[in-house]
Amino acid sequence: MAVKGEKLTSFLLLAGLVGLVTTSLLPHGNAIAVFTQSMADGAQSAKGIDQASDLFGPSGTFNTITNVLLFAVGAISVIMLIIGGIRYVVSGGDSTAVQSAKNTILYAVVGIVICLLAYAVIGFVIGSFTNSGGAAIAPTSS
Repeated sequence: MAVKGEKLTSFLLLAGLVGLVTTSLLPHGNAIAVFTQSMADGAQSAKGIDQASDLFGPSGTFNTITNVLLFAVGAISVIMLIIGGIRYVVSGGDSTAVQSAKNTILYAVVGIVICLLAYAVIGFVIGSFTNSGGAAIAPTSS
């Protein structure tokens, strides 16, 4: 029983010492720091030496990657819509071929909808890292 009491006493002594050190090191009164930095400041401070300086914004790296991926997924979805339409026309009334063609068209449309929702979410997230208020992703006129 004495061992348990010694452990408790040691713990309380250590906790008191930590509390004393932390309160003596922290600023008091009006000297407490007010954090006014944004998420963009945090992202900028985490930037490496060789990293691009313009990651966010209309001409940033993330915007370029997003536009390229959006174009690729959109092009694939349109191609799949065309393939589904051709399969539907060529099915010749076969119920399994018609159902397969309808599924292809449905999945292509669902892919386009998911792509647009992902575009909106990425725009919101990148907009939170910039000061533009959510309008960070915009198609570039290149």
